[in-house]
Amino acid sequence: MSVPCFLVSAARGFILPCPAAGLLRSRLLGTSSIKRRNMTSKRQMDHLERTASNSRQNALYPAEVCGIINESETVKRLRIAVHPDFSFKAGQWVDFFIPGVETVGGFSMCSSPGLLQREGVIELAAKYTKHPPAHWIHKTCTVGSRVAMRVGGDFFFDPSPSDPSVDLLLVAGGVGINPLYSILLHMADLLHLNHASGGRDYNIGSTHLCYSAKNTQELLFKSSIMEACRQFPDKLSCDFYITQQSTNVDPHLQPFVNRGRITEAELRTRVDPQRTLCYLCGPPPMIEAISKTLMELGLPKDRIIFEKWW
Repeated sequence: MSVPCFLVSAARGFILPCPAAGLLRSRLLGTSSIKRRNMTSKRQMDHLERTASNSRQNALYPAEVCGIINESETVKRLRIAVHPDFSFKAGQWVDFFIPGVETVGGFSMCSSPGLLQREGVIELAAKYTKHPPAHWIHKTCTVGSRVAMRVGGDFFFDPSPSDPSVDLLLVAGGVGINPLYSILLHMADLLHLNHASGGRDYNIGSTHLCYSAKNTQELLFKSSIMEACRQFPDKLSCDFYITQQSTNVDPHLQPFVNRGRITEAELRTRVDPQRTLCYLCGPPPMIEAISKTLMELGLPKDRIIFEKWW
């Protein structure tokens, strides 16, 4: 991909501003040294403060917005051209620096590392809020807007060809779908690689997505999720859950949609304590409830990895 010349040098023009509001990144203690944070703190910690104990790359890369898509009535997806040295693992996020905006954002990639390799771009999705970075994305950002990004996060799935296969259970609530969609797309990319090589590359187990939202309009990426599952029906599957929709569900979605919340019975059919690795991302009450249920079903807590969005 032809990289705009500013991407080579523009990072020098970004002064790291004081951190402000964002999202909590956390994971259950297993082999990780990351500590769980107190959810009852009255002061809302900012993104950089909340993620201070997470791993981060050292490099801050300039980037340029090259596409904007209305993913839903409340969510915009940015397509961003990045520096050739930019890299990330499926599930990670970026510190998002905006010229003229003091607050640093935190947004998970909703694209796969494979898209970056093929096209030199990443994608981020942000729900509208008055939080300055999200507000900027919805009200000010245009194609050609320039930003800077730094990759971070310990919530990712990055298997090596020599790794034994695992069965992934991905559980998403609302915009918590972003990093899990990245992981799902990465698994689809690996399946394509395996198909091209005759299955000689990766030991790939199954991946099942449980995705809950208020209504079908708020089920982000649903069409491409269903398409990936149709391409690899023996490896990829999904169930959508809607909690606040009174109208009828579109016929093409009906085979995938359940009304109500994700149930213990559904999780029970997806848990094998020896093989299942579960990634959760969504509102803290949902994550705590699902984590508790999974452990009651026998899944060790070091096989439950989560991110909580505040």
